[in-house]
Amino acid sequence: MKNRLYSLIPIALGIGLLFLANLVHAEAQIKEVCKDRKDKAGKVVVDKKTNKPAQDCKKIKIHKKLEGTPVPEKK
Repeated sequence: MKNRLYSLIPIALGIGLLFLANLVHAEAQIKEVCKDRKDKAGKVVVDKKTNKPAQDCKKIKIHKKLEGTPVPEKK
């Protein structure tokens, strides 16, 4: 019984550390950025169905910038 308990301690500690690390980690926000699609001549491509400019969209991650102390300049 005592041996079994000692074998479970590292597993419990590992799970606890993973849970703690997940709380500390900052989640990135996802933002969708769209740009108008252009042809080889540089003109905006118009979608035939909607008569609106065709767009290329990407999802990007935005991370929160952490404030810190400024780095001193070298003399």
